[in-house]
Amino acid sequence: MADAIISAGVVAAVSAGGPEPGFDQILTRLREVVTRLESGELSLEQSLLVYEEGVQLARRGQQLLASAEKRVEILVSASGGVEVVPFEEPGPG
Repeated sequence: MADAIISAGVVAAVSAGGPEPGFDQILTRLREVVTRLESGELSLEQSLLVYEEGVQLARRGQQLLASAEKRVEILVSASGGVEVVPFEEPGPG
């Protein structure tokens, strides 16, 4: 149980008013969360705590990406009215 609580360090730091993690830190922590959940070594309660942390991290990551996207749109529009087009990933093959 202590591992699950300690693993929530990034989320706990944010909620305690500590320095806010950047996108790269969030992504790294999300990878750790997934690895722990996939390991099958956690109890149900530990899994729930770690999953909850993952959900919170994912939401914060989405907020950071949305903010970055808005900043880019502002920069692009301010630099001469370039048309903003949604990014489309190339399909397979």
